[in-house]
Amino acid sequence: METKDKVLDAMKAAGKPVKAGELAEMIGLDKKEVDKAMKILKTEGAIESPKVCFWQPKA
Repeated sequence: METKDKVLDAMKAAGKPVKAGELAEMIGLDKKEVDKAMKILKTEGAIESPKVCFWQPKA
């Protein structure tokens, strides 16, 4: 499974907007790896930010 898929799954499992650092802890990856994956997900339009520094899957 790709890192971006793990990040997206973790966001869905959280059920609330989360920070990149929280996601890194949840899936056991380095925050830099999570940031890279989130950048890809943002570009693809798969995630959105309801408030500064918090992210969630797009509805």
